[in-house]
Amino acid sequence: MDTTNLPKTRKEARATNATHYFTGEPCKHGHIAARKTKGACVECLKAEWHAQATARADYFAEYNRSEAGQEAKQRYYEKNRAQVIARAQARPAAEKQAYKSTYKQNNPDLYKALTSFRRRRFRNATPQWLTHKQKSEIRQLYRIAITMSQTTGERYVVDHIVPLQGDAVCGLHVPWNLRVITQEENLKKSNKLV
Repeated sequence: MDTTNLPKTRKEARATNATHYFTGEPCKHGHIAARKTKGACVECLKAEWHAQATARADYFAEYNRSEAGQEAKQRYYEKNRAQVIARAQARPAAEKQAYKSTYKQNNPDLYKALTSFRRRRFRNATPQWLTHKQKSEIRQLYRIAITMSQTTGERYVVDHIVPLQGDAVCGLHVPWNLRVITQEENLKKSNKLV
């Protein structure tokens, strides 16, 4: 804030209807800053607002972790499901990736367990009688997905036609149960047999 044109006293500030004045003297906390005509030093107010914002953020973070907070979130989601999904889909890809990366860094044990579970699921769904040629075909499909992603700029993934963990039936991790599709198509399909 430019203090050169401000009144020098509160009395002058009130007389000219100015919102701030500047005495050049430090306040009781040692700040040499403009002061509000109807309040305290601007720097003191900033510190107070920051402390309140931090306390408020801590309160809401604690509430969001509580059982009541989780229930409130669930009720809100059920009531506003379409809007929540639309907002999530409208987020930029970079923002989604940053969130995912931060979440992964903050929850390494969860990601380690998920990775282990996924590997075990693939290992259990891969029959031992697969030939070397069939295993090569599987690897080739993953290479195709990577190449298509790099060349088109759109993310391609390898999809299981019959899901490994379907509701009615579980498929195998074999070449004839795999296909390369866009990640968007795969997410829409989810764990369903189409």
